[in-house]
Amino acid sequence: MRYLAIDLGARRTGLATGDDETGIVSPGGVITTASAAERLRQIGLAVREEQPDALVLGLPLNMDGTPGPAAKLNQELAATLRTAFGLEVHLVDERLTSADANDQMARSGLTRGQKKARRDALAAANILRRFLHPEG
Repeated sequence: MRYLAIDLGARRTGLATGDDETGIVSPGGVITTASAAERLRQIGLAVREEQPDALVLGLPLNMDGTPGPAAKLNQELAATLRTAFGLEVHLVDERLTSADANDQMARSGLTRGQKKARRDALAAANILRRFLHPEG
């Protein structure tokens, strides 16, 4: 199956693609908007372009595993995505995925602005890796 992963943010939403056959995950683009309607429209463009079989959405949990303040928003987005695109949406614990993205870029030689532009797509890729490989 082919997946499109989404790392929802208030202003930047990262995207990544991958499949469970090869296990390969690739960071995609970043949607930059604070508008929920525009974000949904751009996710729709990515769905049409990538043609995933399902979506994977990060679920913000606190470090103790309880739902974080943004978890309800992500659960609502999952329901919206299911309705809008007719695809199954998997919610995946996204704890530390942004920190992992920062670690991945630490010695990259990228400027702060370049890192900021890539961080959310890398976080989405980390969410998808966690979904595809839950054991490690």
